[in-house]
Amino acid sequence: MPRMPDEYAVHFLISGGHREEVRFATIQDFQKWYSGALMPKIGSSDLINVPIRNTQNEIFVVRPTSIMGIRVEPIFAGSIERDF
Repeated sequence: MPRMPDEYAVHFLISGGHREEVRFATIQDFQKWYSGALMPKIGSSDLINVPIRNTQNEIFVVRPTSIMGIRVEPIFAGSIERDF
C-alpha cells in the first residue's frame, strides 16, 4: 500500500537566484492555489499572495513574472516504512 505524504513543500526558484519554500497540506491545495491565483496572472508583474502555512503575522508575495521554477516535494513525517 503506498504511503501518503503528510504535507507538500513547494520550492520557488525566483529570478536573481533567490529561493523560497512554502508548505501546503495537500497536493489539491497547491493545485487550487496554482490554477486560481498564479496561472491567471502568469505574465503579470503584479504581486500575488502565496499562502504560508503555520506562520502567523507573515505573508509572502511574489511577482509571477519573477518565478523561474517551481518544485513540489512530498514530505513524510512518519518513521521509515519497514517490512518484517
